[in-house]
Amino acid sequence: MAWIKTISFEDAEGHLKELYDRIKGPDNNVDNIMMAHSLRPHTMEGHMAIYKYVLHHSANTIPKWFLETLGVFISSLNNCEYCFEHHFAGMKRLLGDDQKSEGIKAAIINRDISAAPLDEKEKLALIYARDLNLTPPKSSELMIGQLREAGYSDGEILEINQVVAYFAYANRTVIGLGCSTNGDIIGLSPNNSEDPSDWSHN
Repeated sequence: MAWIKTISFEDAEGHLKELYDRIKGPDNNVDNIMMAHSLRPHTMEGHMAIYKYVLHHSANTIPKWFLETLGVFISSLNNCEYCFEHHFAGMKRLLGDDQKSEGIKAAIINRDISAAPLDEKEKLALIYARDLNLTPPKSSELMIGQLREAGYSDGEILEINQVVAYFAYANRTVIGLGCSTNGDIIGLSPNNSEDPSDWSHN
């Protein structure tokens, strides 16, 4: 579960119980990444809000499967197996193409963006994500210009940026607290993008 004390769904009370009820999946399952916040429910609330808005909001215009792809890539770069497993399962479900999903996964694991079964625009987004994650000081206006020239709007560039920033946070939460996938149902997510307040996982 985690290296620190966590409070189970069954033992939760008050505001923590209310949050668990909002984010739970089948059979009252609460992902370990969220349970790791249980001693400070306000940080769970902040985490869920940014997660929902960055990856699962109807105002985003980049396809959700590709936002998940970016998250899988960042999690792999950060050696976060937990987020890699969860979000690859989500990406694969959203993409609905097992062969393409496995090709993307192989390219990510091999750190070979050029081999990914993606178009050049999507590959450029992965390059930006990689560089921002690994060497943030090297981020430049030139790269933003290249993304723009490739066809991304400035709002979509912001979407990509926020996915990278969110996964840097989530990966370090998981790795720094020793979260495992034990007991988790892999690949669940708050899929109701039309309602920002709906955090339920399915």
